[in-house]
Amino acid sequence: MSETFDLLIRGGICATPSGIASADVGVKGGRIAAIGGLAAAKAAEVFDAKGLHVLPGVIDTQVHFREPGNEHKEDLETGSRAAVLGGVTGVFEMPNTAPPTTTKLAIEDKLARAKGRMHCDYAFYVGATPQNVGALATLERLPGVCGVKAFLGSSTGTLLLSEESDIRAAVRGSTRRMAVHSEDEARLVERKGLAKEGDPRTHPLWRDVETARASTERVLRLAREAGRRLHVLHVTTAEELPLLAAARDFATVETTPQHLTLSAPECYERLGTYAQMNPPIRESRHREALWQAVADGVIDVIGSDHAPHTRAEKDKTYPNTPSGMPGVQTLATLLLDHVNAGRLSLERFVDLTSAGAARIFGIAGKGRIVTGYDADFTIVDLKKKKRIENSWIASKCGWTPFDGMETTGWPVATIIRGRTVMRDHALTAAGQGEPIRFWETLAQA
Repeated sequence: MSETFDLLIRGGICATPSGIASADVGVKGGRIAAIGGLAAAKAAEVFDAKGLHVLPGVIDTQVHFREPGNEHKEDLETGSRAAVLGGVTGVFEMPNTAPPTTTKLAIEDKLARAKGRMHCDYAFYVGATPQNVGALATLERLPGVCGVKAFLGSSTGTLLLSEESDIRAAVRGSTRRMAVHSEDEARLVERKGLAKEGDPRTHPLWRDVETARASTERVLRLAREAGRRLHVLHVTTAEELPLLAAARDFATVETTPQHLTLSAPECYERLGTYAQMNPPIRESRHREALWQAVADGVIDVIGSDHAPHTRAEKDKTYPNTPSGMPGVQTLATLLLDHVNAGRLSLERFVDLTSAGAARIFGIAGKGRIVTGYDADFTIVDLKKKKRIENSWIASKCGWTPFDGMETTGWPVATIIRGRTVMRDHALTAAGQGEPIRFWETLAQA
């Protein structure tokens, strides 16, 4: 008697922990029920994946969807729409909103806003402040929370944890892996005058290599003393990488597609303030060092740091311009283009965009194509060539720094818990995202 599934993905090249090979995938009740030769199986829905690669759903572990407080730039609906159009099945959303996500009420508010509106699955960071360090151990264990985020240097929003005593208290005050934006605030204040009016090329001069290196050295020291797991976000400098390589027993590392793709000064000369972000895009030697760190396994995950601003905001005179750029919708295709260019293997792509995130954050039931896991898939056409265009961007900002760039390798379908939510670059099912679950807090989920 043949098996019957809710969804059968037939004839694709499937990336499982055993390797990348042709396989069918059967889905029941939103979870993966069978993998292999399922020619005799029947299903309510059949997805013909011949010539396509079936990958674990991409998880973007750093996005800023701006809600509440700055919905003119983005909101949870438009940000998650951009995510699924780009092949992303789950996101970790950042706490630097207005008001910031620093209390139980603020977390509950975001979860309520997300329900029925977000198209992908989601989790929210709680922001660390000098005032809430004593509550972090409780806040980080609430349902829908992926962990604590600390801004060690000022960036967009009001969150800041710059004094060593406060950083130490936050590191010691909770137990899950803590994510940090690592720039030294004292040095940023000291060097602010180096940001030359009207010249965004001076952005990496102001927020220089030492600003990042010194901060990362300090937070690694404090985390090691406390025995705390740490995740250093958007690493940008060659100088930080040896420090992070020496801390692999407790520290994990993220970089971004833009830091692997763009370089200074060219990006500022071409894009102006549209290339401005924190930490900055730097000279090509740093980009090459990041690629070497990817090859060496020092980089654990790639997140987009999706941080949109309107054109009107970006068109002001530097440095009175906000830092950040959209990225969740272009994350997968940019990295697949690097796969096609030979800079990244497809196996490494999977590790950096799904399995790695699940491993380091303890995501329950996601990140791999294995029986029993959520049926989350990013289905890609590795041979598809297409131009990234502003008109394709679903984010409210309506632009991308990669406008006009042709990439090879595109997501053609996004499937979340067995539901096809994107097909051929169009949304097919709306508002069905759910909170991501974590091993460390399953009892609260």
